[in-house]
This record gives sequence, C-alpha cells and structure tokens, in this order.
Amino acid sequence: MQKVINSMVVHTQGNKNNQPIVFVHGFPFDNSMWHNQINFLKDNFYCVSYDIRGLGESYVGDGQYTMEAFVDDLFSIITELNLNKPVLCGLSMGGYIALRATEKYEQKLSGLILLDTKADSDDDDGKLVRANKINQINVEGLDSFVDSFVPGLFCDETKTENVKLYESTIAKCKQNNPIGVKGALIAMLSRTSTINYLSRIKLPVLVITGAFDKLTPPVQMRELADKIKNSEFAIAPRAGHLIPLENPGFVNDMIKGFLENI
Repeated sequence: MQKVINSMVVHTQGNKNNQPIVFVHGFPFDNSMWHNQINFLKDNFYCVSYDIRGLGESYVGDGQYTMEAFVDDLFSIITELNLNKPVLCGLSMGGYIALRATEKYEQKLSGLILLDTKADSDDDDGKLVRANKINQINVEGLDSFVDSFVPGLFCDETKTENVKLYESTIAKCKQNNPIGVKGALIAMLSRTSTINYLSRIKLPVLVITGAFDKLTPPVQMRELADKIKNSEFAIAPRAGHLIPLENPGFVNDMIKGFLENI
C-alpha cells in the first residue's frame, strides 16, 4: 500500500498487527533499496519503507534540510501509521537518522538495525568533502556526482558479476532532483554525534557491514558495535557498502533471526 505522509511517499506491506519494522534508506537512494528484505519479511512482519524528503518520489521543496528534520519526518510516519514500538533499520544516512531517532525517543522503539553507518558526526575534513560534493552538483550536474560517488559503494565483485544491478542502481540515483540530493548532503553535514549515546542504548541492536565496504569498513563497524552493550555484529561476504542489494540473502537471514528474538 502506498500513501503520502507529511509530503513523503510511504509504502507498507504485511499485516499491521505484526511487529513493525521501518526501513530507512541510504544516500542518494530511495525506498526500493529494501525491496529484497521487504519481500522476504512481509509475511511475518509489518514492513514500512519511505522515500526520505528530497529523494525518490518524496517532496523536494527548497532543499534546506537538517538531520533533526529527517528524524521528525520519521516519527511523523510512525505516529500517522500508529506503529507500536517499531524496529528501525537504517543504512548509511538511514543509520544516522535511526541513531539520532533512538537517542531522542528510545522508549518508543523495540530494536535497532544498523547497516554500514557511523555514529560520529563529520569532522572538518568530512564537512569539506560534502561541501565539494554540493559544489560538484552545482557546477558539473547530478550525473557527474553520481558517476563519481556511487560506483565506489559497490564491491568489485558486484560490478563484474551483477552488472544489471550495478547499472540500474546508478541510473536510478540520477533520477533524483539535484536540489534534494544537495539538501541531503546539507542534512548529513548538520548531524550531531551519537558516539557518547551508544553505551547507553538499552534496545537490542544488530550491526551488519559489508566485507569490502570502503566507506564504513568492518573494523570501524565492529568498534561501533562494541560500544553497544546489547548488540550483535555480522560481516556480509561479497558486498561493499550496499549490502541489502549486494548480498540480500545474508542480510535477510540476519534481520529475520534478530527480529524473531527481540
């Protein structure tokens, strides 16, 4: 089922009486990056996915977004759908949103799944990188940015053995509105650190990373998981930063096992 909530396109699948799980996608993608997981889980869980403001089919507006606004957007969906203590599942930028949402409203949630993400905010070098990406879009266009950024999120094996996935993902990213993509970069640049909160998380947490992730390498993801008391950690083989797409079978099994035990 598809509906619009607070200017965002939201998709729901499954029985609303089952445990809800909200999937929060990465940058610069849309809700479709979770289609393998939702198809696998929808018979036993209530699956909710949405296009983050500015990306996919959601409202773009002026592109002046913040991470706090993204968190508010997420909870507007949870409230509108009357979700009872959902599990949040976020990848990369989606993980930033999920972590900050947990920091603000942990009592409203029942679990957290973090894929290829980080808890620290951008340092000065990171801020300059994002500023340069915004400038690249302004000067060279969105296609140039996507061609320089998205290929590095895949592992080499995916690029050669799943060319259709690789090429279709890049093409889909180019369909975004440049204003929305720049707005997401601004929002990520604006985020606060949740590092100090990790040790205080009481929820069960599943942390998964791709074995060949260059953006958030396994060693960094293990350090993140080690800071969370009630956490599980797993490394997905044959995958880079986009593990729900590159190795969906592994991710599906890990998520299902986690959900069945919380």
